[in-house]
Amino acid sequence: MNKSEIDTELEAQKQELIAALKACGAIRYGNFTLASGKKSKYYIDIKKASTDPKTLKLIARQAASRIKQMDVNIIAGVELGGVPLATAVSMETELPLLIVRKAVKDYGTKSRFVGDIKPEDRLVMLEDVTTSGGSVKNAIEVVRETGANVKYVISVVDREEGAIENLKEAGTELVPLVSASDLLK
Repeated sequence: MNKSEIDTELEAQKQELIAALKACGAIRYGNFTLASGKKSKYYIDIKKASTDPKTLKLIARQAASRIKQMDVNIIAGVELGGVPLATAVSMETELPLLIVRKAVKDYGTKSRFVGDIKPEDRLVMLEDVTTSGGSVKNAIEVVRETGANVKYVISVVDREEGAIENLKEAGTELVPLVSASDLLK
């Protein structure tokens, strides 16, 4: 495929995902407080999408098509929102899954990770929605403490409020499947 065919295919995938997100009720309007503390007139609930098998499969396929162009060997997700996404993408790509816990448990292995991670690993992290990128940056730092590297973050929806720039400063590329401006048209 040449560049223009790839661009056409990515645009078609994006439009298909936008339609699926709207159909499953992932976009809601009202007054909401986001994880960043900001107020918003709309809320993007990707958990609605990740509990709908058809939409989740669509997300996994689109993320997998992007991952084919990336030099990564592990699919990662942060609990809770990133886990079903990363699991579906792991199944689609057949790359190993790593789950990053938000905190160490007081029992069992007491590890922040479920799955294997080695210093030479190159990860792509799945995120449901990015606003400033703050939530995923913490997980990136925890992964990097092992010596492994998070090269990319794939976000289902980027709210276009600084995440691309903030993650770039952290040495990670954000790859949104859809941006909020596309979704709210």
